[in-house]
Parts: sequence; structure tokens; C-alpha cells
Amino acid sequence: MPKIITIANQKGGVGKTTTAVNIAAGLAVSEVPTLLIDMDPQSNATIGCGIDYRNLKNTVYEVLIEELDVNSAITATEIPFLDILPASTRLVGAEIEMVSLIGRETILKKAMEGLQKNYRYVIIDCPPSLGLLTINSLVAAHSVLIPIQCEYYAMEGLGQLLNTIRLVQRSLNRNLQIEGVLITMYDGRLRLSQEVADQMRSHFKGKVYQTMVRRNVRLGESPSFGKPIILYDASSMGAQDYMNLVGEILQDDSQKVGQGA
Repeated sequence: MPKIITIANQKGGVGKTTTAVNIAAGLAVSEVPTLLIDMDPQSNATIGCGIDYRNLKNTVYEVLIEELDVNSAITATEIPFLDILPASTRLVGAEIEMVSLIGRETILKKAMEGLQKNYRYVIIDCPPSLGLLTINSLVAAHSVLIPIQCEYYAMEGLGQLLNTIRLVQRSLNRNLQIEGVLITMYDGRLRLSQEVADQMRSHFKGKVYQTMVRRNVRLGESPSFGKPIILYDASSMGAQDYMNLVGEILQDDSQKVGQGA
């Protein structure tokens, strides 16, 4: 069974989709079979992997609402070892349609039980909200990774996200863990960035990754070319940071296996 990591933060502009796409791509170039699931109606993760959602008949919407077999909607990317369950603009109305469905919080989890390919990781990109699409992503996951940007009000709204995680743990997914907290948009020249980083490490103790994703122009450019940063500019700081993060994730999981966790 694959390890399922949901990338979530209802606050927009924190690098959530960038993180989801580039963790998935980093795992794939490490020859780790990975599935990326785009649960955001904006379809940015789909676009960021070079997939034109306008030409897709089967997407995550059809899986959630029309009970399509999940394997029929999975699409290969140009990176070996990386597949995607894409999103399209049809997903915009999904939350309204899901409200009346029985077991609406567990639709994605049940759909993923039918995965046929032997993935080691599934990475889920959530919308910037705490609606049913995000709840489904948290219920389906083993853990949640929280990206937080190095800016004023970085903690704003975080309490709401943590409360939602606790509610999911209490009633829908008792095994859900916090995978880690990722500091994004870090600029070592600014005292503010260091202050926010220190605040995060104090608040989340050992859950904050050593890797911090630095501000990087190439990282911001890559989605417009439909490429993860590792394909767009493998020598950039953004590529280095996300590959370092992938290394941390793999090492941490390896240690947990070794400890029998």
C-alpha cells in the first residue's frame, strides 16, 4: 500500500501546489513510483505537469462524482515513475454535488482502494480551503504536510487548519499524522524570514523540515512551462531545495521502517 501524503493549507499563496508537484517529481526522478492527485479546481498541479486538462475526458471529478474507476482517470506524465490523477474546471461544482452523497467525506479514500498500480507514494494537492475536497484528501491520507511561507501573518488561519486536522483525526481518520511543516519563500537576507522560521520551529518543535524552500525566480517560472522545477532547471536553487526535501522524506520513512513504526 502506498504512503499517502496530503499537502494542505487553506491560506493561498504559500507554495502548496508548487510543493505537491515538486515533491512528486522529486520522488519520481529518484525512481520511486509516485501518483500525484490534483484535488484543486484550479487544476494548477495538472497544468504544472504539462497536462492540458481541456482535452481530458476522465479526471478526478468523474472519480468522485460519477464513480469512475480511479485507474481509468490516471494519466502518465513525461517523467518516468510519475502519474497524475488530473483535475479540470468541472471540479468547481463538486463540493456542492458531494453534500448530498452518502459517506461524502470518504469518497476519495474508497476510490483509491481500487488503485491497481504499485505506487510507493501518493501526493495529494488540496484547494486553498477547508471544504469537502480537502476533507476527503485528509481522510484518505496517512499524513499531512503543511507549507508555511516566510511572511507576516504566516500563522494566520493555521489554528483553523490544525483544528480541522484534529476533527478529522477524532472522527474520520484516527491514524492521520502531521508529516511535517515546510518553510517556503525563505530569503536569508531578510531578518523577517529568520524570525518566522524560528517561530515555526518553536511552535512545531521537531516537525519542521531542515530544508527551507528559498525564493527562486526559476521556481516561479516553471509552472508556466508545464514542468516541475527538476525538468525546467535542475541546477536552480528551487530544484536543489525540493530534492533535499525529498531526501528528508525518504530518510525519515526509512528510519520509521527500521524502528518498526
